[in-house]
Order: sequence, then structure tokens, then C-alpha cells
Amino acid sequence: MYRTMAHHPALLKAWAPLRQHLVKDSSLGAARSELVILRAAHRMGSPYEWAHHVSRARKLGVSDARIQAMCGLPDGEDGLIARAVDALFDDKRLPHDVESLLAATIGKEAVFDLMATVGFYLTLGFILMTFDTPLDEGVASEIAERPL
Repeated sequence: MYRTMAHHPALLKAWAPLRQHLVKDSSLGAARSELVILRAAHRMGSPYEWAHHVSRARKLGVSDARIQAMCGLPDGEDGLIARAVDALFDDKRLPHDVESLLAATIGKEAVFDLMATVGFYLTLGFILMTFDTPLDEGVASEIAERPL
């Protein structure tokens, strides 16, 4: 990803602080953030984002079954996350009922972080897919050895 983004150093420099917030400091927390990204990667059809975030989610202890469920409509909170991501893709907004339920479940700031995460990874997916960015070698090996 960085090799691709390095073709536009100013954009990469501007990108870094938002990525830091969304990946490391998000009020979603690490596991929820990965689930949001996985659902967005699935909806977008971004193989780079999907594989890299399967790897990241596994490192956080998210089970393969839970990861794979993000390709469908999982139960509980994961299902709510999937519905929210789908609404952003399909309707370009969160319906009031979904936003209210999310806010009650994960908090208002996390709702903002969820929306920002989807937008960020949608943009990143555009870049990575346009320039056919290959999987990092270690991630490609992991996925080949441990496919879902």
C-alpha cells in the first residue's frame, strides 16, 4: 500500500494522521474496526484490503468463522456493523434506526469512526484496485497457507 501511495508523497503525508486515528485510536476498538474494514472490503471487492484485514483480524484473535460471517449477515453486533456498512454503500447514509441502535450499542463517537473508516477504506480501495497493488508477500503466504 505504501509503495503505491508513495507515487503521491503529499497525499501519503496527509493520509497518515487519519489512518493513525482510524486504525490505532478509533473509538470502535481494534476488533470492531477490523470488522468494519472487512465488510467494506467485501462490499467493494477489494482483494488487497480483504486479505490484509483477514490477517490483522486473526492477529487480534477474531475467529475465521467470525471473519467469514462478514461476507453474509452475521448475528448480533457484527450484524449491526454489517447493516451499517451496507447502508453507507447502498444509501450513502445511515438510516435513523440503524444510527440510533449503533449509538446505543457502541457510542456516538464510534458511529462517526465507523462512517469515517468506511469512507477511508473505500478511497484506499479505489487507489489499490486502480493500480493493481499486490498483496504483501507475508499476507499472501498466510492466506495461501490458511485460507478461510
